[in-house]
Amino acid sequence: MRNIINISLPQELTKIVKKEVRVGNYASVSEFFRHLLRTHELTRELEKSRREFEAGKGKILRSLKDLR
Repeated sequence: MRNIINISLPQELTKIVKKEVRVGNYASVSEFFRHLLRTHELTRELEKSRREFEAGKGKILRSLKDLR
């Protein structure tokens, strides 16, 4: 099920979004924002992993079998 969320953007940001859709980088404005949110979530996951690694909680992989 999909939900509708309306947002208000300044004109400069609106131009950026519309240009990305117009030049074909995204199929629609909605797809642009879905991509933005997915990227945001990936960034958060990577940052969490980086902090864990720096805290000594990282796992050293010696072979591809260690990925399991």
